[in-house]
Amino acid sequence: MFTTPVRRATSLVRAQYGPHINGKFVEGSGVSIPVLNPSTNQPITSVISASPSDVTSAISSAQEVFNAGTWSRAPVIERSKALTRLARLLEARVGDLAEVESLQTGRTIREMKVQLGRLPEWIDYFAALVRTQQGFVAPTQGPLLNYVTRVPLGVVAQITPFNHPLLIAVKKIAPALAAGNSVIVKPSELAPITVLEFAELAVEAGIPASTLQILPGGPETGQAIVSDPRLKKVDVTAGTAAGRAIGSTVGKNLASYTAELGGKAPIVVFRDADIESAVNGAAFACFVASGQTCVSGTRLIVEGSIYDEFVERFVKKMKSIEERMGDPMNPKSTMGPLISASALARTESAISNLPPHAQILHGGKRLVSPSPLDSFPLSNGNFFPPTLVANVQPTDTLWTEEVFGPVVALAQFHGEEQGVQLANACKYGLGAGIWTRDVGKAVRVSREIEAGLVWVNAHHRNDPSSPCSPWGGMKESGIGRENGMEAFESYSQSKSTIICTSTVEDMRAKDDWFAEGDGEKRYG
Repeated sequence: MFTTPVRRATSLVRAQYGPHINGKFVEGSGVSIPVLNPSTNQPITSVISASPSDVTSAISSAQEVFNAGTWSRAPVIERSKALTRLARLLEARVGDLAEVESLQTGRTIREMKVQLGRLPEWIDYFAALVRTQQGFVAPTQGPLLNYVTRVPLGVVAQITPFNHPLLIAVKKIAPALAAGNSVIVKPSELAPITVLEFAELAVEAGIPASTLQILPGGPETGQAIVSDPRLKKVDVTAGTAAGRAIGSTVGKNLASYTAELGGKAPIVVFRDADIESAVNGAAFACFVASGQTCVSGTRLIVEGSIYDEFVERFVKKMKSIEERMGDPMNPKSTMGPLISASALARTESAISNLPPHAQILHGGKRLVSPSPLDSFPLSNGNFFPPTLVANVQPTDTLWTEEVFGPVVALAQFHGEEQGVQLANACKYGLGAGIWTRDVGKAVRVSREIEAGLVWVNAHHRNDPSSPCSPWGGMKESGIGRENGMEAFESYSQSKSTIICTSTVEDMRAKDDWFAEGDGEKRYG
């Protein structure tokens, strides 16, 4: 049996957490929320949530530090240096934080080590971007100098999810801090620990107190944050229903809004694809993070002439994944549990409510026997196997609605046009994947698929450092983009300064619009 390092990971976690306000942990005056290990459903720690009064206090201190200019008007070189220090501190803690991330999310340690190992890249990129940003001089008519700069928005709020707790937080925090804002973050109450610990690293890096504050809690905390009229922007990653509700609140205050919401990514496999590569790639798309990502491949669309061979190989791959599901802390474990008992119940409900014509080819039932890999007691956690359901129609709920678990709807198509139609037969449009060796087909189909991210012969690749690689969705999958210059500019606003360069004599002669007489006047 594998000897788990859970005890070591647990030792990295504080006995209790509260909000991180004004540069330090405070007790908080909200309710206590237990944080459970999804692989055992046992408590890891507890978090005192931020009450509405805590939220008001935190936003007030954020506004004060913004108005003082300690960070918002600091030289960009100093902001860049502080962010670079933060990146190095994070880099040094990746191993510890990966274990804590695995502990609180149930995701396998092999996933978390790779994912968290990349996080310093986001901070390094935006540290470099703010250091090298340039304004410009706009062309004008007459004796005017018009220079354009970018200035921070003010106090901004970010609502982050459980599935990639620190990754998504860092993706949002890095551009917001680089632009000079004061940042309020509410992590998911299901997995808040690493984001709270990150706040301590920010203090150590020299980012001023109240510039980054973490307010844990549930819906009450979130509502108190997003409804505060002092916020200049809200950035959320959530389900579409939550995104609509938050957007309605934010819109009343005329604040900026970015939302990365639901997804139901199609994976379209054409007959000319390399089947082995497509099977491996589709398995990664569908089952990484136990299917709990917004770009998970949840609709597998396979061309008819290779359908039988592809499905046979894909099911074999699924069986291999299931046989190696065990303790998430085991480096050999392939896939972890769902985040909570309610997530498990939702996934089971999706299966129990399938229409009669749907056929389960693999999976479909909660895992309760000890793990074949390491004898881990899977029945104690929220483990659900990779599941494939055939004969799903575009009108079926499994095709149209998120499950947020390792459940894949399977369909076959005949011809490029039908493949595109099936891919687009959904209200979501975040991610999509295409598998083909035909370059022309790849270009045509990627152009026609309605998604903000389209991978060809790959999936879930994400480069934070490319200004040309924005991350966001179409249709009901969200508003706005993360990553690159687009993210940085969403956390700042342009400001024009127009200076009249005329001599005093010229201004007196030509710029008195209401002067008596008929002389030439200048306007604009």
